[in-house]
Amino acid sequence: MSNLSYLAQSAFPLVWLLVPAAGAFIRTRHAPSPRQALETWQRWWAIGAFGCGSLWMTVAFLGAPDVMATAIGFERTPFMFEIAFANLGLAVMGFRAASASARERITIGLGGGMFLWGALAGHVYQWFACGDHSPGNTGGVLLNDLLVPAVMIILAVRSRRLEPATRAAAV
Repeated sequence: MSNLSYLAQSAFPLVWLLVPAAGAFIRTRHAPSPRQALETWQRWWAIGAFGCGSLWMTVAFLGAPDVMATAIGFERTPFMFEIAFANLGLAVMGFRAASASARERITIGLGGGMFLWGALAGHVYQWFACGDHSPGNTGGVLLNDLLVPAVMIILAVRSRRLEPATRAAAV
């Protein structure tokens, strides 16, 4: 594999971080309030990073399993079918988070984090213990697995802190 091809394959997952961040940044330049800007960021992140990124992984694992096996440095196994549907679950949660409450977004971020942070640990283990430097095992996928749920949680926690005092009185 050429260096350029490796770099492109390794960096591709960053699309699911950069596009939502750029979209939210552009969309919130003239936001009338911090709360509205934060809501816009949460929706862009939920739909772009969590929803579309996970849906892409579903399609990739179902539609091109041999390509994905090569990209992650493994042989094709039935487990890849399970990974596809785990990602479909994440996609559904991401799309749901677009209109969810801050509390529900925290839960969605934590749920997604359990899968993605576990995948991150697996990627790092394969990298160091087995020398797996495949583009789908190192690089952009590591940042995705770490940041997609973490940013969802951070944005939702910040949103809860900005909620009016009426929420506290109602509880």
